[in-house]
Amino acid sequence: MAGALLENVERQTRLAGHNRVAMLLFRLGDEQLFGINVFKVREVLRRPPLERMPGAHALIAGSCDYRGQTIPVIDLAAALGYPALIEEPSAHLMVTEFSRTVQGFLVSDLKNMVHCEGESLVAPSAALGFGPRVNAVTRINGALVAVVDVEHVLASIDGAPGELSTQMQRAAGAHTLRPRRVLVADDSVVARRRLISIFQQMNIECVVAQDGREALDRLNALADGDPEEGVNLVVSDIEMPRLDGYALTRAIRETPTLRRLKVVLHSSLSGLFNEAMVREVNADRFIAKFQPDLLAQAVIDLLPEEGEG
Repeated sequence: MAGALLENVERQTRLAGHNRVAMLLFRLGDEQLFGINVFKVREVLRRPPLERMPGAHALIAGSCDYRGQTIPVIDLAAALGYPALIEEPSAHLMVTEFSRTVQGFLVSDLKNMVHCEGESLVAPSAALGFGPRVNAVTRINGALVAVVDVEHVLASIDGAPGELSTQMQRAAGAHTLRPRRVLVADDSVVARRRLISIFQQMNIECVVAQDGREALDRLNALADGDPEEGVNLVVSDIEMPRLDGYALTRAIRETPTLRRLKVVLHSSLSGLFNEAMVREVNADRFIAKFQPDLLAQAVIDLLPEEGEG
């Protein structure tokens, strides 16, 4: 069953770059549907035997062998406020790759693969009660689907490094970048905080957008305003509600007043397919999350220095 669900991922790749999202749906304990981008899912298996890990975070159900590699297994139900699945023999293991790391998530009920328009994904109202670990919602055939902010879940377990090395801080200080402002677009509050922190360490101001549509609106407004208040560089997530990073980059390249902006796509998505898409939409760089020094170096490379045209 799991293999059948994922065997057509190749056909879903044509959706990317056109503001359409392919998601794998699952449940965590009741009728509520949750979703995750299929490009982050390596495989779905029946729950294997788990080895308990003394002293591990409360959300870590254990570890298991996955194709010769020992990976941590996170109880996604517990992370989203549902009864833990650690003792549930019918649970499934969803093996994922985020930011070049592999981990498993326990889910209770695997459903089907669907795709939706990016414009249909919106930030959830607080009244829905999902909390910070859901960063978008949509409706599929009338049913509400909540998209899990896996970055938030992972950060709560093992926060990624957010500090620049001393060497990189010195390198950033030695460059007279202008203007010292970048636009950051990311729907994850954890990612935005980390990016702002990185740029603060470089003495660079951030204009912040929570999705691609807001980013495009902000960029158009800045292009019509005072050049001294503008930006020369955009650092954008790929997966975002309303307008994803691929579509945002396309829109920038197709807008005469914006097309000269430098664009860095900064995402937990990885692999050859993503690299090909980055080239197709004509982004300047791709940096996998979270690698502060690599991101800082890309900014130094791409932002013009004082006196450059």
